[in-house]
Amino acid sequence: MSESPRPTDIELHQRSRVLEIAFDDGARFLLPCEYLRVYSPSAEVRGHSPATAKLQVGKESVNITELRPIGAYAVKIFFDDGHNSGLYDWQYLYKLGRAWQPLWQDYLKRIADARYTRTAEDPFEALK
Repeated sequence: MSESPRPTDIELHQRSRVLEIAFDDGARFLLPCEYLRVYSPSAEVRGHSPATAKLQVGKESVNITELRPIGAYAVKIFFDDGHNSGLYDWQYLYKLGRAWQPLWQDYLKRIADARYTRTAEDPFEALK
């Protein structure tokens, strides 16, 4: 089995609220802070099962205040809304980058089902 891609560069663009991450297989992703926050791998967000997951709303203007490397396998992300639990390992960040379209559409559907209306431009539209 081949190893998962590993990051070669991680850059936080605070003004545009985007985390840019490049991997050793040539993939490069622009991941909005809101997207990273609503898909936090923490138990607080994901729950201990899908039934206990907590839908994250009101995160349109969230930003990252700090990135802290965790060994050679992950990064801990500190958000300006106080959230900082959960480790974003390289495999998870790669998955978020590769699958952003279906994951983001799923999030938009879930918030619509919850009757929540986002108050900002779609962060992925701003990247185009």
